[in-house]
Amino acid sequence: MLTHEQVCSLAVARNMALRSADNAVMQARERQREAYTNYFPQVSATGAGFKTSRDMVKADVSTAEVIPPGLAQLIPAEVAGALPGTLPVSIVDRGLMTGITAVQPLFAGGQIVNGNRLARVNVEATQLQRETSRNSVVLTAEQYYWQVIALKEKQKTLDAVKALLDKLEKDADVAVRAGVGMRNDLLSVQLRQNEVESSRAKLDNGLLLARMVLAQYVGMDGQAVDVDVAVDPSQLPPFPIMRADHNQAVAVTPEYRLLEKQVEVATLQRKIEVGKRLPSVGIGAGYSYYNMGKGMDNHFGMLFATVSVPISQWWGGSHAIRRGKLAEADARDRLADNTQLLKIRMQKDWNEVDNAYRELVLAHKSIGQSEENLRLNRDYYHAGTVTMNDLLTAQQQYQQARDRYVDAYSRLQVKVVEYRQSIGQDR
Repeated sequence: MLTHEQVCSLAVARNMALRSADNAVMQARERQREAYTNYFPQVSATGAGFKTSRDMVKADVSTAEVIPPGLAQLIPAEVAGALPGTLPVSIVDRGLMTGITAVQPLFAGGQIVNGNRLARVNVEATQLQRETSRNSVVLTAEQYYWQVIALKEKQKTLDAVKALLDKLEKDADVAVRAGVGMRNDLLSVQLRQNEVESSRAKLDNGLLLARMVLAQYVGMDGQAVDVDVAVDPSQLPPFPIMRADHNQAVAVTPEYRLLEKQVEVATLQRKIEVGKRLPSVGIGAGYSYYNMGKGMDNHFGMLFATVSVPISQWWGGSHAIRRGKLAEADARDRLADNTQLLKIRMQKDWNEVDNAYRELVLAHKSIGQSEENLRLNRDYYHAGTVTMNDLLTAQQQYQQARDRYVDAYSRLQVKVVEYRQSIGQDR
């Protein structure tokens, strides 16, 4: 047997839509962490090796340039005359080059700062979207819960009606056997009993289906789920809530805050577009090593600064910036327009709460009137002043009045939750 609180808690904890919303929040947080890494230096390492089919460097070097002048004087004339005028030289047929650099951005036109702000706003927006999804889940769970309660209360009403009809049948049967009653009275009661039995069968099947739907929604599919709340038609509940100031309440609703986040997102996206067209400044350090074979190797470090001015970006960038301004203006217009719609929704939900309570009051009054009418018709029947059909009609009116009360009571509970959500309050 699940309580009211347990139904709502299980729906929130196990509903598929909310699990998807939770994943969206976690993804947004990961994007926020990813954006934060842009503050750190950008480090890159490279390495390359090669082997050529022939030497990369070939040249003819003069013999006079190769042999030092002092050594040339010691070479006999006949040997010097036999030497060629030039010597072929070829080197570098393989090699290895490696390096690592780190660049720290100092200024990127605000792209890094605004990018991090945008990631933070996206996290807040997904959290608000989850809140709206939670409200929807809770409201649906409330509807399923009170549907089960209403059907169970109608079962109690049918049980009371069945007990009354069983007594009427017994009395009518005794009267017929004694020869003081009419057989058509007995048949009328039996026909009414058949109608009640048929209604009970339909009600039982409807309750079974409603419990299955509730079990599936709270993540307990395949398990026997039941709820129990006593609805006392003899005690009219007080008016449940006081009307809120809709002009003040609208600012705390998740829908309004989400619209504000959409404006903030559009503003940051426009600023990022502007930042893409501004100069970027950074400083860095690097280390390189190369080995070209035959003793040709070296390594060195370096410090450097970079300045990048995206001149050609302004050709199309001015249009992107104007597009961003238009998107920002649209977001502000949506905020203003939907603020009014949210206030209208609040008033509508309040009206429905008020109407539901008025219906409950009328249904409560009808129960008292139908009970008295049934009592009088029962006395009049035994006195012989009304017919059995009159008594059965009074009984049917009593059943209908109790059913209307249960429906109005259930509808009021759902409307209260709906109104509280519309003004930004928990249920």
